[in-house]
Amino acid sequence: MSKTRCRLYLVTPAKLEPKAFADTLKRALSGGDVSTVQLRLKDVSDEEILHAGDLLMKVTQRADAAFIVNDRPDLAVRLGADGVHVGQEDAAYSDARAAVGPDRIVGVTCHNSRHLAVEAAEAGADYVAFGAFFPTATKEPKTRAEPELIQWWSQTMLVPCVAIGGITVANARPLIEVGADFLAVSSGVWDYANGPEAAVKAFNALFS
Repeated sequence: MSKTRCRLYLVTPAKLEPKAFADTLKRALSGGDVSTVQLRLKDVSDEEILHAGDLLMKVTQRADAAFIVNDRPDLAVRLGADGVHVGQEDAAYSDARAAVGPDRIVGVTCHNSRHLAVEAAEAGADYVAFGAFFPTATKEPKTRAEPELIQWWSQTMLVPCVAIGGITVANARPLIEVGADFLAVSSGVWDYANGPEAAVKAFNALFS
């Protein structure tokens, strides 16, 4: 079975100033193909999430990428976002799906668990996310995952998988080679030495 080309899935920093970051995001998206941007803000009010979401969603969708909200199906609906990503401690998949409806994307964190991933896929998740594959400063990973997990998934399941956790241009190749559909990257793009636009270019060169 031929695999589709791997694509980039950007995750925002946990703290940002929306107007300034909108410019950063615009530059990143000009670097090449990006499938998705996930808004992942921590320890901020609902109003701050909605304000940031409104600005960043416009930039994202103009670049023909999907805009996803982390953790909060209710805010995804209020924003009119393309979907929501839920972790195991957030809304249950069934609740998230009920909130956002049948036509929006719902992705589910599955850590390093085949069982959780199969459950999510069978329930109707649009993608499953595995990780962390590498040490990451973005958040304390609950689990470490190995590339073999991606390989097993891509050979046995049709639902796309996202690899996440400490992924950079320097370490991404093994995950692409085993069949990851998407690489979720945060600091590997925003903190890239030559800037986010160059990082997106470099990832797309790897995917080719």
